[in-house]
Amino acid sequence: MKLLRHGPKGQEKPGCLDASGRVRDLSEHVRDIAGEALLPESIARLKALNMDALPIVEGTPQDDLRLGPCVGQTGKFVCIGLNYADHAAESGLDVPPEPVIFNKWTSAIIGPDDDVIVPRGSEKTDWEVELGVVIGKGGAYIDEADAMDHVAGFCVINDVSEREYQIERAGTWDKGKGCDTFGPTGPWLVTPDEVGDYDALGMWLEVDGTRYQNGSTATMVYKVPHLISYCSQFMSLQPGDIISTGTPPGVGMGCKPPVYLKGGETMRLSIEGLGVQTQVVKTAN
Repeated sequence: MKLLRHGPKGQEKPGCLDASGRVRDLSEHVRDIAGEALLPESIARLKALNMDALPIVEGTPQDDLRLGPCVGQTGKFVCIGLNYADHAAESGLDVPPEPVIFNKWTSAIIGPDDDVIVPRGSEKTDWEVELGVVIGKGGAYIDEADAMDHVAGFCVINDVSEREYQIERAGTWDKGKGCDTFGPTGPWLVTPDEVGDYDALGMWLEVDGTRYQNGSTATMVYKVPHLISYCSQFMSLQPGDIISTGTPPGVGMGCKPPVYLKGGETMRLSIEGLGVQTQVVKTAN
């Protein structure tokens, strides 16, 4: 099932995508794609609905019908750094002995096609296509063998990053990761049964038609079940929390010479079976 949130910013309604690519409204069945609606029993109830009987939402998704972030009321936006062997190599860094954890502030979360804003004074705003994992059933100290029971679904994330703030301005990575608009999420939340082998999904990102990233989740060092278990040792995970699992090579910082976003560009990115995002890059006022 492909769950989504449609409508103007701050007024998104719950919905799903039918087999013909139309949006069906779920407002009569859940308040939002958030919280308790992401629990396994709630997802099962939604899957059991007669899709053809659900109201059709006017418009074409990602055209004249805006899609918001595919999950609402996210409490934690947890990210994993240097989790692709080939990306670590392009960064000139060793694969870390344990997963590197940092955070994006939830105010960074935007819809999949909303504008990305380069912060004032930024010279090194960069891109990263990533596989997002959305927690359904919460928990702490989750066993790796049980980790997938806690997953509501997967989505595309663009882990937009300001490298000077992240690396050169002292402190933790969070400073360069959580700027407003730095977390496009969606277009939809795809339940695990429709994703298939999440360890072998093709993924790519283009800027103005030039493909910079062209990788696969197959080169992920620490896999999804391990990441869920690992994160849950340091924090409880709740429904709607997002874990963004790292990026393959091809980021702007890794180009020779480096390439960064200045404003005016268009980013497009996708993960196999999870949809496409498109963002216009603008500069802060």
